[in-house]
Amino acid sequence: MDESINYPYFKTRLEKRLKEITEGQQTIAPVELDQSRVGRLSRMDAMQRQAMDQATARLLAKETQRIRTALKRITTGDYGYCIQCEEEIAAGRLKADPSVLTCIQCARAAEKS
Repeated sequence: MDESINYPYFKTRLEKRLKEITEGQQTIAPVELDQSRVGRLSRMDAMQRQAMDQATARLLAKETQRIRTALKRITTGDYGYCIQCEEEIAAGRLKADPSVLTCIQCARAAEKS
């Protein structure tokens, strides 16, 4: 384990964020399509809200997976190292988002491809 990384600090932040996500999750209700009960614009608005809720749920699911992976990497001693090149991830990057799994160079390379 790298002694320069404050593992308890990052573990606490990751666990707190995971708790926030899991406590804040809500089920996405299906859109009511009965035209006699709901007007066209109301249905369109409901469909748009549903699509936004689904997109948010997908993003939160991805974040949850990243957090769980980071927590697992803390216990194995791999936390703070890039999963691509195995170089150390900058402390500032970890402080900005403790769940990141790649260094800035690998993240930039992934964006270009």
